[in-house]
Amino acid sequence: YLPLIIVVIYSFNDSRLNAEWVGFTLNWYQVLFADEPMLTAARNTLIIGAITSVCATVLGTLAGLAMHRYKLRLLPVLVLTPIAIPEILMGLSLLVFFVTLNFTLGFVSITLAHIAFCVGFVAIVVRARLAGMDNALVEAARDLGATPQQAFRLVTLPLIMPGIVAGALMAFTLSIDDFVITYFTAGAGASTLPLQIYSMLKIAVTPEVNAISTLLMLLTLALIFIASKLAPGALRG
Repeated sequence: YLPLIIVVIYSFNDSRLNAEWVGFTLNWYQVLFADEPMLTAARNTLIIGAITSVCATVLGTLAGLAMHRYKLRLLPVLVLTPIAIPEILMGLSLLVFFVTLNFTLGFVSITLAHIAFCVGFVAIVVRARLAGMDNALVEAARDLGATPQQAFRLVTLPLIMPGIVAGALMAFTLSIDDFVITYFTAGAGASTLPLQIYSMLKIAVTPEVNAISTLLMLLTLALIFIASKLAPGALRG
């Protein structure tokens, strides 16, 4: 954690260089919120993250339900493989796929790529939540006259909702933090916070970079903390 602590401390350093501590200042956060390219990248990141979270949550929930209900050996492999393979391979394969389809790289390609690798994470959390659910509750609802749809809507869905919300938060977190896959699938003019930070690092590690890194880190940790409280067993696994 020491490197992360240093990033946070030096975001308040009253100097353009990170060579030594000069004094305390909030100026770099003021500079950050006046940086139009950075604000644009932040807006793009949040929009892509929100869309990714919604789509991945719907698809991941369906995948988690399918893995819980149907004991097919191939299904978990298909759902969870994007999690297991290296990100650079995932990014390269998606790039080749989009180029083969003559698909223009940009915000849509980034969003589709993020959905593709976030679905598996949501599915894991939802399936873990389903594994801990008492199926006798659903059977009791059916015995009392509920249709399968009513049993799912009134019994299963409320019980797994914490897992679904946790999966959505995980998908949003993974999306806003991703660099490797985004780097491969972003076209000209498509910028996100990780890409913007990387472009700034090519020049120098200024306190402004430390400031945006600190805010991004705090947002990520907050979302993961909330998700861990909603579905602790799933995230431990």
